[in-house]
Amino acid sequence: MMAIDREACGSEAMLGPTGHIDTFTRDNLPPLGEWPELLMDGFDYPEWLNAGFELSDRMVEKGFGDHVALIGNGRRRTYKELADWTNRIAHALVEDFGVKPGNRVLIRSGNNPAMIACWLAVTKAGAVAVNTMPMLRAGELSKVIDKAEISFALCDTRLLEELVTAAKDSRFLKQVIGFDGTANHDAELDRVALNKPVRFEAVKTGRDDVALLGFTSGSTGVPKATMHFHRDILIIADAYAKEVLQVTPDDVFIGSPPIAFTFGLGGLVIFPLRFGASTALLENASPKNMVEIIQEYGATISFTAPTAYRAMLAAMEEGADLSSLRIAVSAGETLPGPIFEEWTRKTGKPILDGIGSTEMLHIFISNRLSDAKPKSTGKPLTGYEARVVDDEMNEVPRGTIGKLVVRGPIGCRYLADHRQADYVRDGWNLTGDSFIQDAEGYFHFAARSDDIILSAGYNIAGPEVEAALLSHADVLECAVVGKPDEERGHIVQAHVVLAPGVSGSELLVKALQDHVKAVIAPYKYPRSIIFVEALPKTESGKIQRFRLK
Repeated sequence: MMAIDREACGSEAMLGPTGHIDTFTRDNLPPLGEWPELLMDGFDYPEWLNAGFELSDRMVEKGFGDHVALIGNGRRRTYKELADWTNRIAHALVEDFGVKPGNRVLIRSGNNPAMIACWLAVTKAGAVAVNTMPMLRAGELSKVIDKAEISFALCDTRLLEELVTAAKDSRFLKQVIGFDGTANHDAELDRVALNKPVRFEAVKTGRDDVALLGFTSGSTGVPKATMHFHRDILIIADAYAKEVLQVTPDDVFIGSPPIAFTFGLGGLVIFPLRFGASTALLENASPKNMVEIIQEYGATISFTAPTAYRAMLAAMEEGADLSSLRIAVSAGETLPGPIFEEWTRKTGKPILDGIGSTEMLHIFISNRLSDAKPKSTGKPLTGYEARVVDDEMNEVPRGTIGKLVVRGPIGCRYLADHRQADYVRDGWNLTGDSFIQDAEGYFHFAARSDDIILSAGYNIAGPEVEAALLSHADVLECAVVGKPDEERGHIVQAHVVLAPGVSGSELLVKALQDHVKAVIAPYKYPRSIIFVEALPKTESGKIQRFRLK
């Protein structure tokens, strides 16, 4: 492998040609000396590459035109239909809305076929997609818009209110265009795209052009945006999906993670489309709904968190038939041993734990179909390396807890962010997780290395919840911690000091929870609220959250 002196040259020296007219993302890449080392052996792509084209029109060229690509809104869409649909939208973006290669385009939607069509069209047009969750409120959206300097957005018309509110006060966001996320296709984007040609020449983007900005879900303060290239989008399929899932065109994917998360984008969009498989989409992917869809469409690969698998096991006790599933992928939080053992016993099929991150785009350590151990996250994918190290980056002895570091063909590149130096050290990505590697080389999750609360697959930043609570008139002080929970891994627990003259009650608990849900994304609300007289503090006044855990 060629050694690169990353300190000696800027990022431009290592990047191939660009098709971007708007060079904002390339201009805001970290200096090359702050990049992790990239291990590219075995991941070879042409100099010019457009991931949107590769996942749609290219699949038609390969003979998958009549295969079902998307299942959702009561119908099946073939690869040819998906290519035509996305090409029409791409024409509309370029010809009617003036989208230029390199422009950032925010997409706000739930998990439905229209969101995937918009994402592919934005990518084909050479723009940079910024997928956002439906649960985000105006204040959270504004931070994303400001960080990425987004001037144009596509939004499911059912979710316009918060984005329009964010746009009113934004110095960047100038245009919000609605699309119909239901089966009706009756919104502005749909009407403009309707009469466009079904052929579109995808913009000639470089393999090293940024295609996707993934915002981390647990950031405090200004959110962190991870920058991923066109080649990175294909790498996660050609690494994890090919090696671990062994995807075939007969597979039908199902899952609960939002497509706005890179975990969901990979598992529900990129992986099936890369190999001519199908994906079944659910806007409300409750375990009950997932069970119904698995049975109706014969889903073969499932992506969800351990809590959902526990509910699916209960559904099997009541007669649900999940025999079509050949693989259950568990991520978002560590998979408890009892769920692994019960699932394997009841289904005779593997449930694969793994770990990934937004910074690395997707899973980089995983169990395998022929090599899965309970209470283990598995081993690194081919092309990736991982170690457990101490604070000085020295590898610790096997069986000893330490910090997980990883490197591979993809690595952390934050958009114009001083925190790049916190995530990358000596060419390695520091994931923020504490792990143990056993004598056989398997990695075992120990804990998060910081105060981010991991609850049912979501990373929740305690300080953000505290800020939401403190905006309520009845709250004087508060501190938020993660409380262990059998169902969700952890829940958000708030310790609250009330304002003078205010008494704690169940009604007030409910009022505070509703208040948080209205201020920030509802999944972040404190499921437990404890009223206290005072919070433990140091002499300097710093709250000692560890004493509350």
